[in-house]
Amino acid sequence: MKNEVLFVTTYPPRECGIATYSQDLIKALNNKFRHSFSLKVCALESEPSNYVYPDEVKYVLDTRNPSQYIGMAQQINADIRINLVVVQHEFGVFQDAGEDAFLTFLQQVNKPVIIVFHTVLPEPIASLRDNVRKITDTCAVVVVMTQIAENILIADYDISDRKIVVIAHGTHLVPHLNKKLLKHKYGLMGRKVLSTFGLLSSGKGIETTLSALPDIISVNPDVIFLIIGKTHPSVIAAEGEAYRSMLAEKVAKSGMDAHVMFINRYLPLHDLLEYLQLTDIYLFTSKDPNQTVSGTFSYAMSCGCPIISTPIPHAREVLRSDTGIIIDFQCPQQLSVAVNRLMSDEPLRDSFSASTLQQILPTAWENAAIAHALLLQNIAAQANGTKAPPESAKALLYQTEKIALTYRLPPINLEHVKKMTSDVGMFQFAKINQPDLESGYTLDDNARALIAVCMHYELTGAEEDLLYLRTYLNFIGQCIQPKGHFLNYMDIDLEFTPQNDETNLSDAHGRAIWALGYVISKHAVLPSKLIRKAENILNRALPHAVQLHSTRTIAFIIKGLYYANCGRKLPKYSAQIVMLANRLVQMFRHESEPEWPWYENYLTYANSILPEAMLCAWLDAGDPVYKSIAKSSFDFLLSQTFKNGSIKVISNKTWHKKGQAKADHGEQPIDVAYTILALHQFHRVYPQDGYLNKMETAFNWFLGNNHLHQIIYNPCTGGCYDGLEENGVNINQGAESTLCYLMARLTLEKHLSLLQTNTVNHTHA
Repeated sequence: MKNEVLFVTTYPPRECGIATYSQDLIKALNNKFRHSFSLKVCALESEPSNYVYPDEVKYVLDTRNPSQYIGMAQQINADIRINLVVVQHEFGVFQDAGEDAFLTFLQQVNKPVIIVFHTVLPEPIASLRDNVRKITDTCAVVVVMTQIAENILIADYDISDRKIVVIAHGTHLVPHLNKKLLKHKYGLMGRKVLSTFGLLSSGKGIETTLSALPDIISVNPDVIFLIIGKTHPSVIAAEGEAYRSMLAEKVAKSGMDAHVMFINRYLPLHDLLEYLQLTDIYLFTSKDPNQTVSGTFSYAMSCGCPIISTPIPHAREVLRSDTGIIIDFQCPQQLSVAVNRLMSDEPLRDSFSASTLQQILPTAWENAAIAHALLLQNIAAQANGTKAPPESAKALLYQTEKIALTYRLPPINLEHVKKMTSDVGMFQFAKINQPDLESGYTLDDNARALIAVCMHYELTGAEEDLLYLRTYLNFIGQCIQPKGHFLNYMDIDLEFTPQNDETNLSDAHGRAIWALGYVISKHAVLPSKLIRKAENILNRALPHAVQLHSTRTIAFIIKGLYYANCGRKLPKYSAQIVMLANRLVQMFRHESEPEWPWYENYLTYANSILPEAMLCAWLDAGDPVYKSIAKSSFDFLLSQTFKNGSIKVISNKTWHKKGQAKADHGEQPIDVAYTILALHQFHRVYPQDGYLNKMETAFNWFLGNNHLHQIIYNPCTGGCYDGLEENGVNINQGAESTLCYLMARLTLEKHLSLLQTNTVNHTHA
C-alpha cells in the first residue's frame, strides 16, 4: 500500500511563492517515483475564493477560522489512508486565526508531522522563540532550506540539531538555450538585459535598481531592465498598485522608459525560464535582511544567471566569489559599479554562469525529490514499526536499507545525441550541454553512437535514425586505414590529430568491431546497404584486430564477432571467437585465485565487458569452460560493486588492485552502463539468478540511487553528466556518458514489461 502524504500548504491557483514551491515539489516526487507515494494536499485559504483546485487537493482549510483547525486535525486522524503530514510554514499564513489555533492543530494531529520552515527569524523575541519551540516539539522532523537557517534554530531557538534536516529549495533544470535566439524571440536583440522577477511588493527593493540605472546607462547605453511579475495579491488587497505606480513614475521622471520594461503578469514557467536564460545579469535587491530563502533567487541560479544580490541569508550561503556579487542593502552606487563591472567582462560573466550551474545542480527538483522521498519513507517506516529511529534526523536522508522507493523510468530522449552530432559525426565533449566543437570527434564515440541509435531504431523504427546511423558508420569508414587499423581522433577540420600517435588505440579498434558487428546483427531490420558497408569495414579490420592482445580489446572484438554471427553463423568468425576467448581463458587461469577469480590482478574500467565477452563466446562456441569462467568472474565483479541496495563501480581515480582496499569515489556512467549490458546477457542465460533486479538497481544509479543521492541523467536535455565524484557531479554532458546512458536505458526498455510487474524492492541487490 502506498504511503499517503498530506501536504498542508497554500496551493495553486492561489498565487503565492509557497504554493508554487509545493506544487513543484509534488510534481517532482510524482515524476521521480512510481508506486511509492500518494500525495494529497490540504489547501490553505485566507479569504473567500472560488479556486478550482487540481485533483490532488483533498481538503481545504480556512486559516481565518479557529474551529476549522480542530476539525481538520480530527479529519486527518480519522483518515486511515494518511500516513504523514507535511506542513509548509510561513508565519503570515497561519496568523489570521491567532498563533494558538495552528499550534492546537499540530498538537491534536496524531500522525507524524514534518514542518518545513520557509522563514527562520534570527534573534527572536521571547514569545516568538517559545512559539517556534512549541511548534517543533509537536513535529517528528524540522526541515529548513539553508545551513544558516539551521544554525539560527540551534543558536537562537535552542532546538537540537538532531531534529533538523536541510533540504535546499528546489530549482528547475533548464535546456540552456541560445541567448541570442531567445533575445530575438522576445524582441531584445542588441540589448544587454538586466532582470528581476517575482510577485511585486515594496520589500523587493526594485527602486534601488532604478536609482542605479542612470550610472549603468551612461556606461551601457544598450541596457534594458526587465521587471517581471504582477503585484502580490495581498499587496493589491491592502494598497492596490501603489508600489508599481511609484516605480513607473520614477522611470518616467528619469526619462528611462526605453531602458525599463514592466512585464505585468504571472508568467507560465516555460516563459519565465526563457526570460531568465536570455538575462545577462540577474538583480536581487530585497530589503529584508531576514529573508531566509528566495524561490526567485533559486530560479535565476538554475538558469545560470550571473547574480548581484543583497546579503539575505540565501545569498550569503550560495553566492561565492566565483558565482556572483553581494552588495549592501539599498545601495544604488554599489549596484551600478557591480553591473558595469560585469557588463564589461563577458568572460567573467561566462565563468560566473558555469560556476553557478555547477553549484546549483544538487538543488534540482529531481534531487530535492530524492531527499524528500528518503525522508518521507524513513519516517513512515518508523511510524509503522519497521525501522528504528536514527540518532539524528539527518541520517534519514542517507538510510536506504529497507526503503521501498521505486524510481520511474524517464522517457527515452535522443535530443542531446542529435545536438551533439554534426554532418560528420558526434562531437567528443560538451560544455554543460552545448557541443564543444574544439574537442573534435573520436572513433570511440561514433562507434558507441552507432550501437545506441541502432538499438533505438530497432525499438522504434524511427526513419530519422537512419540518417544518424549513416553518419556514424561513415565516420568509422573514414577512420579505417589501408592496413586495416583505425585512427581514433579527428579535429573539427577533419584532420587526424597527433593524439593518434601518442595514445594506445587498441580499445578504439575493439569498440569499432563491436559496433560493426552489432549493426550486422540487425540485418533483418536495417537497410541492406548499411549492412554491406558494415561487413566491408569489419572484414578489412579483422586481420589487424586479431593481432591485438589488450584484455578489453579482445573482449570488445569477441562481442562484435558474436553479434556479426547472430542469425547467419560464419565459421571464420566462430574460429576467431574461439582463438580470442582462449586468450582470455589463459589470462584468467594465470591470475585467478579462489578469492580473486579474475583475468588481471586489478579491476579497472569497463570491467563487465570481460565476463560478458566470455558468455558471448560460450553462446557462439558452446565450450562449457567459457560459461563457467564467465559466471564465476561476473559474480565476483558484482560482489565488488553491489552493496547496500546500490551499485558503486570501480573508481577511475585509483584502480582496485588485488589485496588492496578500493577507492571510494570517482564513478563514470560507462562502467554502470556496461554492467547493465552484461546483466542483460547473463539474465538471458540465468533468468533465475537475480540479474534482472540488479539491472534495475544499477540503472537507478543514473536516477539518484548513488552515494550523493543526485541525478546523473538530465531529463531536461536528454544528456548524461560525465561523472560522480566524492562531493559533486561533473555537469558536462559529453558523448561517452550520454551514449552509455542511452544504451543502458534502451536495454532496460527490452525488459520494461518484466520490470513493471517486478515488485521486488529495487534497493536489494
